[in-house]
Amino acid sequence: MKKIITTTKAPAPIGPYNQAVLSGNTLYTSGQIAINPETGELNIASLEAETTQVMENLKEVLAAAEMTFESVIKTTIFISDMNNFAEINAIYGKYFNEETAPARETVEVANLPKFVNVEISAIAIK
Repeated sequence: MKKIITTTKAPAPIGPYNQAVLSGNTLYTSGQIAINPETGELNIASLEAETTQVMENLKEVLAAAEMTFESVIKTTIFISDMNNFAEINAIYGKYFNEETAPARETVEVANLPKFVNVEISAIAIK
């Protein structure tokens, strides 16, 4: 059985998907990009601002499922340019305890929705 997780504190889906799905004790989030949920506009003033918005959106989706970044067991980071990895990783790392950080993969892709620089999804458990 699955439970759909939604929150107005993260961007609304822009297609036929949900922000997250809880199946048993496992949460699967959709990829988050840097849409400011209050304005609906992209927050892409800088790579730091963009990555921070992505992580804040992900934090709100986790919170809607009564979870935190400590609940995350795996993330996937999609980036449009691997040369941006160090800066994205520095912001990403601020949201996790290094000793309990999740497994992760980072993949460079040709394009992302709305041509953003970064998209991050997560799997978390209660």
